[in-house]
Amino acid sequence: MAVTEIWLVRHGESTANVAAARADAAGADVIEVDHRDADVPLSPLGEEQSRALGQELADRGVDDVPVALWVSPYRRAQQTIGIALEADGLTEPPRRTDERLRDRELGVLDLLTRQGVRNRYPDEERRRQWLGKYYHRPAGGESWADVMLRLRSVMTDVDRLEGTERLLVAAHDAVVMLAMAVCLDLDEHALMAFAEDHTVANASLTRLHRDGPGAPWTLEEFSAVGHLDDDEVTEHSGRKDDVRVE
Repeated sequence: MAVTEIWLVRHGESTANVAAARADAAGADVIEVDHRDADVPLSPLGEEQSRALGQELADRGVDDVPVALWVSPYRRAQQTIGIALEADGLTEPPRRTDERLRDRELGVLDLLTRQGVRNRYPDEERRRQWLGKYYHRPAGGESWADVMLRLRSVMTDVDRLEGTERLLVAAHDAVVMLAMAVCLDLDEHALMAFAEDHTVANASLTRLHRDGPGAPWTLEEFSAVGHLDDDEVTEHSGRKDDVRVE
């Protein structure tokens, strides 16, 4: 028995997502949050999204085959999957908290809006424009390519799982997007073209499938939010330089 399906869940809306939207709307440079990134909790809407996600997972029969659960150590991801499983009385699969599934780190640009980056680190903004989103690494932070590197090691571990057919991962928008890119073997051009037209929504579900070990992965579904009401769908960027692809 081997993993033939990966279900990727993005966390529900967080209080930092709300603060970032507020800062953008106000034209502020700095996003005011009360927690370090690892400790940011869900917003009330994020909790509602997580409960709806739990119903969706139950309706889809998430546990009708042997399941493993891998989760980012960050609080918002842990809360999302915890609320989802509890909301519909699902039995929690064996859980592994994996630091490689943490959100992308922005270093000196953390807690800055795009305007804040332009105003406070104009040289860094010019570097980003020159290098492009894929390779730009802020001082003390990570590029998309860096995140893909740690996710490649995660995918290697997938083939070591025994007695498991479905892997459920709860993490962040960049992790969902880049894990998909690793599985589908997308290069910079292909990934940027995809990201230009696709966003990972809060509490969304992305599914990948393969016929067996060594077989290619295929994308079955990306950022599905049919379980959310229209007024519950949010597409906050997890990291502020991911607002759009340039």
